Amino acid sequence: MVGRIPVLDVTPVVEHGRYPAKSVPGEVFTVTAQVFREGHDQLGAEVVLVDPSGKRRPPVRMRPVAGDVDRWGADVSADVVGTWSFSVESWSDPLATWQHDAGIKIRAGVDVDLMFVEGVGLLQRWGREVQAPKAARTVVLDAIAGLSDTNRPAEARLAAGESPALTEVISTHPIRELLTTEGPYPLFVSRERALFSSWYEFFPRSEGAVRHDDGTLSTGTFVTAADRLEAVAAMGFDIVYLPPIHPIGEVNRKGRNNSLTPTPTDVGSPWAIGSKAGGHDKVHPDLGTLKDFDAFVKRAKSLGLEVALDLALQAAPDHPWVKKHQEWFTTRADGTIAYAENPPKKYQDIYPVNFDNDPEGIYAEVLRVVRHWMKHGVRIFRVDNPHTKPVAFWERLLGELRETDPDVLFLAEAFTKPPMMQTLAKIGFHQSYTYFTWRNEKTEIEAYLREVSSVSAHYFRPSFWPNTPDILHEYLQHGGPAAFRIRATLAATASPSWGVYAGFELFERMAVRPGSEEYLDSEKYEIRIRDWAAAEAEGRSLAPYLTRLNELRRDHPALQQLRDLTVHRSDNEQILCFSKSSALPDGTSDTVIVVLTLDPHGPQETMVHLDLGALGLTADSRFEVRDELTDQTWSWGSDNYVRLDPSAEVAHLLTVRQNL
Repeated sequence: MVGRIPVLDVTPVVEHGRYPAKSVPGEVFTVTAQVFREGHDQLGAEVVLVDPSGKRRPPVRMRPVAGDVDRWGADVSADVVGTWSFSVESWSDPLATWQHDAGIKIRAGVDVDLMFVEGVGLLQRWGREVQAPKAARTVVLDAIAGLSDTNRPAEARLAAGESPALTEVISTHPIRELLTTEGPYPLFVSRERALFSSWYEFFPRSEGAVRHDDGTLSTGTFVTAADRLEAVAAMGFDIVYLPPIHPIGEVNRKGRNNSLTPTPTDVGSPWAIGSKAGGHDKVHPDLGTLKDFDAFVKRAKSLGLEVALDLALQAAPDHPWVKKHQEWFTTRADGTIAYAENPPKKYQDIYPVNFDNDPEGIYAEVLRVVRHWMKHGVRIFRVDNPHTKPVAFWERLLGELRETDPDVLFLAEAFTKPPMMQTLAKIGFHQSYTYFTWRNEKTEIEAYLREVSSVSAHYFRPSFWPNTPDILHEYLQHGGPAAFRIRATLAATASPSWGVYAGFELFERMAVRPGSEEYLDSEKYEIRIRDWAAAEAEGRSLAPYLTRLNELRRDHPALQQLRDLTVHRSDNEQILCFSKSSALPDGTSDTVIVVLTLDPHGPQETMVHLDLGALGLTADSRFEVRDELTDQTWSWGSDNYVRLDPSAEVAHLLTVRQNL
């Protein structure tokens, strides 16, 4: 039922409160609601947060939202991980109503004495009912005296009832009549890494691999791959993500470039999980032992890195599951087990799991596998193709783990239709891969940034990746090194979570064939040896630029947030401009303005028109900006000329320094 003081259309609420909205400690988010009542009496509203211990936190007063009839809002934040709730409380405010009516009637000479009597009565009631500091009570007593003094002119008596001091007191400590509560609505607060993270993906078998004189290869191991961790940490990444590290099937193994005719030396795809050496709870013998993996995780932790592991719920034909639990798969009419297909792609080396045949058995096994790796230091999982598994399965799994281990995070690798991607986020995935890779034109980028930073920000936490082992967009194939800088800059500044797949910093961009997004000589099917040191020494590496981007992300709270993005107008369709702002504890704000060319081939120039109101500035403001990439400074205002030449610089990352 509608409350006595109606409160409707509360945000952020996910599926009418069925699922919790998302936040992290210290993240500011806005609660809004439509709040109104019959007649003309004044009202008030507050947001009340309840923490995981059940403690009611001090309420935050809501204010009318400019330009939106009867919508009220307040910025709030939670400070600890766990299950929270929030409510909107509304009430009739008799003192504010009296102030409003008295100001009209007394000045018009209507019911003057009666209005003063009513005002005194309400303030005396305030003294009996409201708990407030001594200083506030003194202000109210002074107002009562002023209103009661019949020796004063009516204007002077009214001034006592309209004084700024009294208005502040009764606003901060109101009389609440007809109190109405709407809620509670669920909120889950995850640890900071669920929002702000920098991912780096590499294949352990490639790191430290050696090519011998006879052309044969010795695979990298966890021991040799650990040597790569220092460079990853030095670039400022905080998560190192490993594709599946388990035994790889031998039956129907794929050869180089997804060939169906492998040679005896082909290593196969890590996503074809399972062999006679074991399944999802084992490590590939070529990589070492579980003890070696533990040492790898420990080394990563010492460098400030977390290890994320791939969770791919599928099996090679020789996975132990196939022999022990054939019912977990789909058997075709001819008696064979169906392999995975995404027409026209075929994955003869992979059997998809049929979650409907033995849902309880499959659930128990997956939970066991996840907890196994959690015990070995893995607290982040990148889930392969979660959209090909039942949503109900993920809701149950993530819900159980949220209750027991709220620090464990899951990234959904689901490049699929929006309803599925959004639903996976709603039911518990902490982060999600996005359409970022395919958003390359200015209008579509602007629309997408607005969507992920506002429309879906309370449940869908995007992770922007310029490339993955599966995706090499044509923009990178044909744009040269500047295209890599452009996409890295956009990913790292527009989203608080971003990532790259190894080889990005070496500008790897050769497709297997024209029109394909698959890499030539894809690392999914073979070991790739890279000479990182030589590339950096010869200036052929993007690593220094990635390092600077991650430094700026750590230094600027604005770049660590999702909801603080504003798109600004530019006159050139090849130049994008947006800003991010974040309030600081000292009352100031951190503001970063990003001006980025989308053309990797030649210079572009434009006028950039800033929405200064969104930056907390007046329309005629002049201020100093500093380019954090070049150390140049300029005087800017609402309209500014920009020229970007991708051969020299693809972007300005500007911090607002001071007003002039």
